[in-house]
Amino acid sequence: MATNEGLTAEERKAIKETAKERRRPKKNDAAALAEAIAEMPDADRVIAERVRELVAENAPDLAASTWYGMPAWKNAKGKVVVFFQAAAKFKARYATIGFDEAAALDEGTMWPVSFAVTELAPADEELLATLIRRAVS
Repeated sequence: MATNEGLTAEERKAIKETAKERRRPKKNDAAALAEAIAEMPDADRVIAERVRELVAENAPDLAASTWYGMPAWKNAKGKVVVFFQAAAKFKARYATIGFDEAAALDEGTMWPVSFAVTELAPADEELLATLIRRAVS
């Protein structure tokens, strides 16, 4: 429900989480990422844990972090490459796995950078692993 300021309670919480993130040192923050995942409802947490594993396996140089309170992985310049948004975060019907501008996924004049996900099947994991490797290439 929107307030008179035009922001929902979830959006205000995301803004507060971002301010908190900006006060933390800009380094690998695996603890903050683990905490963000641990606070998720079961369905989102299972997917987020698998995304964390896939990033670790396919792009070990990315630093764990959070971004607007979501699990995220950043490159050496501190730019978000991959992030996970839980369905529960904004009361959506699906979670989102996304790639931000720092991801090297450019292909032609249009390419996907965000994927709706309700669970990760083996084929989905394979595609995601490929995209993660490409994103850091």
